[in-house]
Amino acid sequence: MNEIIFWVECDAEEGYVAQALGESIITQADNLDRLKLEVRDAVRCHFPDEELHPRMIRLVTEDGMTR
Repeated sequence: MNEIIFWVECDAEEGYVAQALGESIITQADNLDRLKLEVRDAVRCHFPDEELHPRMIRLVTEDGMTR
């Protein structure tokens, strides 16, 4: 896998939620900087084999911005 894309939305209470498109990965955090770290960690856990690990992780926000 070369790339994995996460859809990022504001959480109903506070912070952000990121859900992978096409994979069963979801995580949340209080801010976008922390969310990026949480996404990377979740991807490592979901793809423990380094050869299957996506080379690029992209976060797309509700306003269409890519992070």
